[in-house]
Amino acid sequence: MDPDRIPAAFPAPSFRGNQEAALARIRDAFAAGNDVVLVRAPTGSGKSLLARAVMGGARSADEAEPSQATGAYYTTPQVSQLDDVAEDDLLSDFDVVRGKSNYTCLLDGEESTPVDRAPCARNSGYDCSIQHRCPYFSDRAIAASGPIAAMTLAYFMQTAGSELFRKRDVVVIDEAHGLAEWAEMYATIDLSPARVPVWDDVGVPDLSTADDAVERTARFAETLAGVCERAKDDLLAAAELTAEDAARRDRLQELISSLGWFVEDYRDPDSPTTWVVDQAGDGAISIKPLDPERYLHHTVWDRGNRFALFSATILNKAAFCRSVGLDPDRVALVDVPHTFPLEHRPLYDVTQGKMTYEHRDETVPKIARLLVRLMGHHPDEKGLVHCHSYGIQERLADRLGEFGVGARVRSHDREDRDAQLEAWKATDDPELFLSVKMEEALDLNGDLCRWQVLCKAPYLNTNDSRVAQRLEDGQWAWYHRTALRTVIQACGRVVRAPDDHGVTYLADSSLLDLFDRARADMPDWFAEAVDARSSPSLPAFDPEAALAGVDADPGPTPTTGGRGSGSRSSNRSTRSESVSSSASGASRSGGSTQSSSRGEQSGRGGGSDDATGDSDRSNHPLSDVWGE
Repeated sequence: MDPDRIPAAFPAPSFRGNQEAALARIRDAFAAGNDVVLVRAPTGSGKSLLARAVMGGARSADEAEPSQATGAYYTTPQVSQLDDVAEDDLLSDFDVVRGKSNYTCLLDGEESTPVDRAPCARNSGYDCSIQHRCPYFSDRAIAASGPIAAMTLAYFMQTAGSELFRKRDVVVIDEAHGLAEWAEMYATIDLSPARVPVWDDVGVPDLSTADDAVERTARFAETLAGVCERAKDDLLAAAELTAEDAARRDRLQELISSLGWFVEDYRDPDSPTTWVVDQAGDGAISIKPLDPERYLHHTVWDRGNRFALFSATILNKAAFCRSVGLDPDRVALVDVPHTFPLEHRPLYDVTQGKMTYEHRDETVPKIARLLVRLMGHHPDEKGLVHCHSYGIQERLADRLGEFGVGARVRSHDREDRDAQLEAWKATDDPELFLSVKMEEALDLNGDLCRWQVLCKAPYLNTNDSRVAQRLEDGQWAWYHRTALRTVIQACGRVVRAPDDHGVTYLADSSLLDLFDRARADMPDWFAEAVDARSSPSLPAFDPEAALAGVDADPGPTPTTGGRGSGSRSSNRSTRSESVSSSASGASRSGGSTQSSSRGEQSGRGGGSDDATGDSDRSNHPLSDVWGE
């Protein structure tokens, strides 16, 4: 890498804000010998353009020895952000590749078949006459040979060890604040009837009776891997497979690799990884790593010479380095100042009480009434509510329907999340969107949204064994820092440029406590907004005033089915609060949970602050931004 080339590689015709100064500091950090540079750049900094400039310092093929790494990788966990860079004319030299399932086959009769289920994936020895025109293989070849390969973090991790996507000189990871959590989620192994094709062929142990739950799981994993291997060999012996058989074969191979990795790592006395296991009432087992430093070395750190990690919310350098297995002495932190005027991004205190599980019955009705008042305060402007869970979302939607303001409310479930989001963004009506897990990867510039409500402090679910284990180990600073990070990310959804403006309302009093507890990790520009927060003057509760900007009858209580043209009902989740509270392996309905640190069984400890999902992987804090 030649750091001196970085500023000149900036792709825009001119700099804005603090970009020129930021690039100079990034250049100097690499020139000082740091292997990794953390770039803490708030919303509106133009991180993708800064990233492109950093990759301009990579060694090129024409100046390298055969054994030297060249070129660069750009990777982000967020599918939407990869879409953004793919469409940006200033980043036209990014060669984007996605997973096979994102492409369709070109063969006659297979036009709707994803490439991962096409004849080349189903039939042994299949020779595709048009593979050179296949959109997936074409994109893959271009990205593998070009100077900048762009892909999601999931695809980047999957290609570790690939002959095509070998080590490069520079790796840029955008939105890198959750790297440890993404690695944990990606390395988690979910064993259930739906995800294990040979489930009925093995005896699933009852971990609640095991002296050492993780050791018993490791023995089960060895047995299961052998059964999967034999089933896969039977499929490989067939000359032709159906699409379903191909999917079964691929899942078996995935299980064999994952289970092998777990057993090898668990039995390695020098591994830094702590493993925990959960078991649900139906026998399903989830095997989860804590602090998967070794996994990250294989899938990320061994893939490049120099790394630039971008995020607005890498809040504590030392803690971040510990969580991802980096030596802080080889890591530099570059802070990019915020350029958005404080008056354009105010925080307002409208707290209604605590939204912890034991106080929620009392507080949710108050927040619903608050939303009606806010709708009256913003009669012609679109708003967003960060509901935190589908259970909270449903209860708010029901209350708003009872108040007669359903005509202005839109919601979503897991299946139609993206469709409802796009419909809401496209409408000119001043709809209020009740969202779940949309604190990140959402650009609501301008009139797309002018106000938003944080209705719950986004603490991680203490029923998750990873969270419980860390709290048993006394990692409370991590717990508060993770929640603060989500709050800061959420606040950045509605103010996207220096001349943009948007209001964030704080409805859960636990948010104020969070600000006090995590003050030491708070960026100066966010602390400025916290310190300047005030209580606004709002109109009285008046459903008619809330509908002043909507030309329609109030309509009935919101029902399932999104608001389309002319529709006056809102789509809401049909999941009940009791279903929503059944986190995998640790539900209030009595699922068994086992937790262990390197073979030592420990109690769970701690009470749940929330109950947010129906499966561990789908309930992971980053599940909605994860994608192949």
